Amino acid sequence: MANAARQVAQGLTRVAQLAAGAGVVGWMGQNCLYNVDAGEAVVLFDRFRGGVQPESRVEGTHLKLPYFHQPYYYSLRCTPRVVQSSTPTKDLQTVNIALRVLSRPQVEHLDKIHRNLGQDYNNKVLPSIVNEVLKSVVAQYNADQLITMREKVSQQIIEILNERAKSFHITLDDVAITHLTFGADFTTSVEQKQVAHQEAERSKFLVAKAEQEKKVRVIEAEGEAQAAELISDALKKNGRGLIEVRRIDAAKEIAANLAGSRNVVYLPTGGKEGSSMNMLLNVGQ
Repeated sequence: MANAARQVAQGLTRVAQLAAGAGVVGWMGQNCLYNVDAGEAVVLFDRFRGGVQPESRVEGTHLKLPYFHQPYYYSLRCTPRVVQSSTPTKDLQTVNIALRVLSRPQVEHLDKIHRNLGQDYNNKVLPSIVNEVLKSVVAQYNADQLITMREKVSQQIIEILNERAKSFHITLDDVAITHLTFGADFTTSVEQKQVAHQEAERSKFLVAKAEQEKKVRVIEAEGEAQAAELISDALKKNGRGLIEVRRIDAAKEIAANLAGSRNVVYLPTGGKEGSSMNMLLNVGQ
């Protein structure tokens, strides 16, 4: 009995030791290891070495000392953000601009970002610098130039904004103007200007049309005058023969037109010797 009890006690002791060992291993795995996923980086705060460490930890599994090491996670993926701003132009017109920005932190300067701005760096930096750049650039142009020179304005905004973001260790992968509207007064004046331009173009068209019609009438009058002159010369030269030819041609044309009509009846009549009168009657349906 004593031996059996001793064996049971030893077995329980070994189980307790194994359980304790497993607990220690589990505790160490939970508190002494940390994982960094793809697209992330970690800034490590070290109480031994006096604060944030300059080396960033990238994807993988890393060691840490409980209580003494505290990891802070940062996403390295591009983060989209739309910043809206209302700012005056050079000619004192109000313009509303929406700017879409794709940003990410510079991994080699994550310690400075964490020390100076914290994990909420995007909300602290982007709205202020975007508004600052938009106001400085838009103030250099008139309202109509923002439309006609949009590509140049956009490029200038991108260049200045990139320089401002670099001073905060932020990389901008893309910057684009997604929305551009003007105040009600400017919109109304543009519409009125467009209407006036259309009316002016219509007036130019009517003037040009009148000039063309005038030229046509002059050409027609000159043609008729030349025709009359030619007919007069022909009459002087050949007598009334030309008139008789024209009369015969007209009579033939009229007769051909009437012959094709169902309501016309031809009535031949006898007259005096050597003469006759033929009639064409228009008979109603």
